[in-house]
Amino acid sequence: MKALVWHGKQDIRCDTVTDPEIEDPRDAIIKVTSCAICGSDLHLFHNFIPAMLPGDIMGHEMMGEVMEVGSGVNGRLKKGDRIVVPFTIICGECDQCKRGNFSVCERTNRKKDLADKVFGHSTAGLFGYTHLTGGYPGGQAEYLRVPFADRTHIKVPSHLTDEQVLFLGDILPTGWQAAAQCDIEETDTVAVWGCGPVGQMTIRSAILLGARQVVAIDRLPERLSMAEAAGAITINFEKESVIGRLEDLTDGKGPEKCIDSVGLESHVSFGQPDTLLDRAKQMMMLESDRPHVLREMIYVCRPAGIVSIPGVYGGLVDKFPMGIAMNKGLTFRMGQTHVNRWTDDLLRRIEEGEIDPSFVITHTARLEDGPHMYNVFRDKQDGCVKVVLKP
Repeated sequence: MKALVWHGKQDIRCDTVTDPEIEDPRDAIIKVTSCAICGSDLHLFHNFIPAMLPGDIMGHEMMGEVMEVGSGVNGRLKKGDRIVVPFTIICGECDQCKRGNFSVCERTNRKKDLADKVFGHSTAGLFGYTHLTGGYPGGQAEYLRVPFADRTHIKVPSHLTDEQVLFLGDILPTGWQAAAQCDIEETDTVAVWGCGPVGQMTIRSAILLGARQVVAIDRLPERLSMAEAAGAITINFEKESVIGRLEDLTDGKGPEKCIDSVGLESHVSFGQPDTLLDRAKQMMMLESDRPHVLREMIYVCRPAGIVSIPGVYGGLVDKFPMGIAMNKGLTFRMGQTHVNRWTDDLLRRIEEGEIDPSFVITHTARLEDGPHMYNVFRDKQDGCVKVVLKP
């Protein structure tokens, strides 16, 4: 089969690789009908996330048709079923899964010993990501083996298009969780840093959850326009002061809820000295992540507010203002998304027309064009916000 394969820093190739096979009774094999390039794939593309190996298959946003099931799937799936595959691999039986904390499933990381050493305790296995999360082949491919398939799936109805439901596997529940863990009240100002795909879903989630005003922060006109279309107030950080504008919008009190939809590759701005310092340290391997957004959020957030972090971080950050956060009494909520906790409700909202996640798609291409589209997505060429690939 054809698949997008990691060969090193900024080196993704469309290779011919071995077709997946059933390896465990709880496995299923799907024919991938749609997959996508995610912002967190770029962290792998730039080799900022450790423990990638040449030959690893990329991708963690995918869906398709079930072609084969193992004997242990127990009727939960059958050949011909149409499913979205969450990026989190879940057993559904451990203590964390029973609590709905699916992204920290205790059983699905097949590189648990390695993850225990690095994280202290292992988290869930993830598709198409680092070997710290299991090193499972991803879904930017013609076929995919789905381990623990009796639990790791979302069945979708035939009347909804791939484009409407594909993002149930990652960015839609990620944006929803980012907003939901803010405990939004009707008097709240919610500020969202980053208007990429996750930011766009976060903005719409915060609006649906009843925020008084949502403020979207970015620098790219097409992304700010998309956020404005949803009903957000926008700030272009290259043209105006984020801190000053947020103070004006909140009568000098700051937003109650701040959401980081950027993660470790915060934009390097010549107007912000800390971003230049972070980039220099990153190049010299003195720091792995660029936390400008985190610093700004902590500084501007209203005392006793909530800082929500769906953006991916991979390692160490420097000059983290812990004293400010502690003295202001801020609450931090973060983590990989507990996808299946949210998907029943979100699928219902899609079916009822409350939200159509396909709005974020700007580019559709063949799987073979994937290596080129990684560059288009990275460089935001041609107004690129979200890429869907068709194997």
